[in-house]
Amino acid sequence: MRTFSKLVGMISDACGIVAAALVGMAILVVCQMVVIRYFLNGSTVWQTEFVIFSLVASTFIGCPYVLKLKGHVNVDLLPNYLGQKGRFILAMIASLLGLLFCSLLAWKGYELFHEALVNGWTTDTIWALPLWIPYLALPLGIGLMSLQYVADILDLVSGEGMPFGMEPHSTSEGE
Repeated sequence: MRTFSKLVGMISDACGIVAAALVGMAILVVCQMVVIRYFLNGSTVWQTEFVIFSLVASTFIGCPYVLKLKGHVNVDLLPNYLGQKGRFILAMIASLLGLLFCSLLAWKGYELFHEALVNGWTTDTIWALPLWIPYLALPLGIGLMSLQYVADILDLVSGEGMPFGMEPHSTSEGE
């Protein structure tokens, strides 16, 4: 079980690197677009779409890494007032619901990706990018996020991970 969690953690780390690279490439393309349009008075064909698709892809592909770090938006008011058992139960419920949602989203994202691939969908611009390329980020990123949820749940059950990433001693005064 620990090997699975480590492997998924390494995949999530790789997703973080890919997401950062996509953001970096989007920044470079925006700079190139500025130079072409404003200094060379040229036109840009693919740059805007590339930036949009790269930033969206970085969001989806970066999700497993953010989940691994417990970095998603989290209101920890309730866990602060719960004991360890209450935190565990709340973390299990939240993780199972997150896994269910992400699994469904990954499946529907795969259906969208597959339909675009099979039907040869392209963007309506002069670049005519095949839409399966940007659509792949949804099932890939959210599917890997589902795997990270499974690893987190296994870590919670085995006692390897703490609910909400909180230490056992970080409890409220009323406990």
